[in-house]
Amino acid sequence: MTYHIDLQHATDEVIPISDELLIQWAELPLIEHMESAELTLRIVNTEEITELNHSYREQNKATNVLAFPIIVPDNIELEFPLLGDVIICPAVLAKESIEQDRPLEEHWAHIVIHGVLHLLGYDHIKDNEAEEMQAQEIKLLAKLGFSNPYKLEDEDVE
Repeated sequence: MTYHIDLQHATDEVIPISDELLIQWAELPLIEHMESAELTLRIVNTEEITELNHSYREQNKATNVLAFPIIVPDNIELEFPLLGDVIICPAVLAKESIEQDRPLEEHWAHIVIHGVLHLLGYDHIKDNEAEEMQAQEIKLLAKLGFSNPYKLEDEDVE
């Protein structure tokens, strides 16, 4: 299996996770679905993610992750399937980790996996799609020894 993860640090913020872990987490969903692939994992500041979120989702606020799948025309041959870009904002992840009382490393792993699953075609717009995507996330996070990120939400509903 061959995966090319182009890791881009486009912020001066200190990233509390090693590049090696970020790449490992990005590869984990790929191992389940593809023999080879290429994607970009871009770490950005609040301004850049807000601008992208506004431009592409018409939401003028920062978000934790955005995923931009690429559709490569049939007449273009690539050595590895090009999936697209996952954009992550560390400031939002740090804030969410505190608000959700979740370990920061687990939250980072969850969001990286979540973004890559979007590139693989998973979504959470419809309930059945959300359940399928969440099941994938829970399974992959468990492989890393991390807890179910949705467990607390389920307990609060009851």
